[in-house]
Amino acid sequence: MQMTLRWYGTGYDTVTLKQIRQIPGVTGVISTLYGTQPGEVWETSDILALKKEIEDAGLKLAGIESVNIHDAIKIGTPDREQYIDNYITTLERLGQADVHMVCYNFMPVFDWTRSELARKRPDGSTVLAYNQAAIDAIVPEKMFETISGEMNGTVMPGWEPERMAHVKELFEAYSDVDDEKLFANLKYFLERIMPVCDKYDINMAIHPDDPAWSVFGLPRIIINKANILRMMQMVDNPHNGVTFCSGSYGTNLENDLPDMIRSLKGRIHFAHVRNLKFNSQQDFEEAAHLSSDGSFDMYEIMLALYDIGFDGPIRPDHGRMIWDEVAMPGYGLYDRALGATYLNGLWEAIEKSHERGVTPR
Repeated sequence: MQMTLRWYGTGYDTVTLKQIRQIPGVTGVISTLYGTQPGEVWETSDILALKKEIEDAGLKLAGIESVNIHDAIKIGTPDREQYIDNYITTLERLGQADVHMVCYNFMPVFDWTRSELARKRPDGSTVLAYNQAAIDAIVPEKMFETISGEMNGTVMPGWEPERMAHVKELFEAYSDVDDEKLFANLKYFLERIMPVCDKYDINMAIHPDDPAWSVFGLPRIIINKANILRMMQMVDNPHNGVTFCSGSYGTNLENDLPDMIRSLKGRIHFAHVRNLKFNSQQDFEEAAHLSSDGSFDMYEIMLALYDIGFDGPIRPDHGRMIWDEVAMPGYGLYDRALGATYLNGLWEAIEKSHERGVTPR
């Protein structure tokens, strides 16, 4: 595996490449052209400039998260053809720049949903949190207003003000899109882009829906083992794979995370590993990566990745705000650095157990 950290780019991220370079074991970053809009063609010069900046800092651009998909593609409107053509052009340019992994999602309207961005934990840290009762009490069009004051002056992915200004229209556009139609539109999109992925060896890694159930009546399809296997079978190409995000799949406690990992051998192109602490089935908060701080057995998750021979980029996911840091919620430096070090420690222990013939159980 290659340990990485997500980095939003100069001018957007409070964390610097110099700081990331100093985290033991972190050799690359996952980044994006954050100022671009869904459907926009990425310029080759911008891709190369991003890559050079990262490499000049002694790191590798290990993949892109995300090349966002225009709503016309998800909804299936006639103008989707132009936006898919634009997407293919961007993939061509990424491939030509020697970038071979793209994380993306197919979630309608909201890329992710939380009811709080700064829930205070007993240790004094603050975390992103979800409470179903609180979500049910929110008018969807007002969702951005409920959390925008907790963004610490940053622009969070999936919640860009320009997009949120049109939430009502987006809900109307998705009004006749159900799970089956969303699956069909995803299949159409993947079939269109696979030839360019084959040509440039680009692994498409779909990110699961977060949380893993319908919110505000919107369809959610990348939520469990059955659905993700369906997605891979309907476009059976090794470049059609997944981002295995333990924190997103793990929002549904019925998902057996290690079992899901083992069922996806060869199709996990990227991994987000993080922990959640559940107060009830639909009230959870994001925890430190350490197993005992949350509800997941992080050792078993890392062991499953090792067992399937996972060798792609991996990153710690959302961290707590600790040590008085002010940053994009979930994306500060300190707790994610702790998370990367912890995950590297688990991986080293598993590797050495195998080398010494000790069954790591």
